[in-house]
Amino acid sequence: MEKILDIIDAIAHEKNISKEHAVEAFQEALSNTAKKLTSFTSTFEVLIDHDTKTYSVNKVITVVADDDPKLFVEVGKEPNTKEVESDSFIPLSEAKEFDDSIELGDQLKEAFILEDHGRTASANLFRELEYHIQRRVEQDLFEKYREKVGTVMLGTVNRVDAEDNTHVEIGELKGVMTLRNRIKGEKFKRGDSIRALLRYVSVDPEYGLFLELTRTSPKFLESLMATEVPEIDDGLVEIIAAARIPGERAKIALKTEQMNIDPIGAAVGVKGVRINAVSRELNDENIDCIEFSPIPEVFITRALSPAISQSIKVDAEEKKAVVNITGDQKAKAIGKSGINIRLASMLTGYTIELNEIEGVTERQVDSSENAEAAKTTDTTALADLFK
Repeated sequence: MEKILDIIDAIAHEKNISKEHAVEAFQEALSNTAKKLTSFTSTFEVLIDHDTKTYSVNKVITVVADDDPKLFVEVGKEPNTKEVESDSFIPLSEAKEFDDSIELGDQLKEAFILEDHGRTASANLFRELEYHIQRRVEQDLFEKYREKVGTVMLGTVNRVDAEDNTHVEIGELKGVMTLRNRIKGEKFKRGDSIRALLRYVSVDPEYGLFLELTRTSPKFLESLMATEVPEIDDGLVEIIAAARIPGERAKIALKTEQMNIDPIGAAVGVKGVRINAVSRELNDENIDCIEFSPIPEVFITRALSPAISQSIKVDAEEKKAVVNITGDQKAKAIGKSGINIRLASMLTGYTIELNEIEGVTERQVDSSENAEAAKTTDTTALADLFK
């Protein structure tokens, strides 16, 4: 086994794991193999010399007091547990029989030659090494994809099972998108390329190491907006909050510290090209872009758009807002099946209560149109120019 460290390097390259992790797996495999060949209560240390590419295994016995409870370990399960002597510790009185200078805490080391145990040792080492290398592969994959949680992943649909779970191939792992994480009305078939948000990386007895994907999370909308809108990706426009009724409607609050940038115009794009691209990805979900305000009254009023509010009273401690609104605007504020007020509440974090008052809200555009008409027809201000 003198060339086994060269084999470990080759395994690290083949399995695409770091050399350090491969060496750690080898050390654990050696230690476990030695325990199987001796006693499970034994302790072994594995030393690696990277310069000479050699290794050594030592059995380690620690000197403890004669009455130390570590001298015995419990084996078995209740009520059939029993105590046996531990091979990892030796009482001080017994150790002094070998060397009178030994003190508490000293360690006695004995070389363990794996080759002396023949084919049994080789077979055990192979199984242990295979197991620990696979664990390191899974660990590296877990860490790799855990860093990508909250980002959009691109994958290919492998199959849709009987429970309507969509199985997606993403790199070295498989992703699973359950029915509740799929936008209503969406259907996928084998071979489709889809984009979805990585919710988390998990280990399941049935699926093993897998990725849970979603297309219904508000974070998915935010990630798509960052992809389509360079100002958001560059940090010039910030997404404060987002709320969705997947597949139907969404509201997203934006703000910017740049005086020369209109956050709503940047998000919508020329002729709506940017927001429409995001909407198409979300199965034609309608998206309302709202400019954020740190003033709750203003923010809630904007969130209820397209309804026009008359006045608003906010209780910041209770996170509750009472909005006075005329009868002709109430239906707009509520929206179809209550969708508008639900989204406004989710976006702002306030419970919104509508209080209908008498009157009719005049369209603001009418006043501007009248002003424009008056402005263009009244020429008296120019009379002095022709005297």
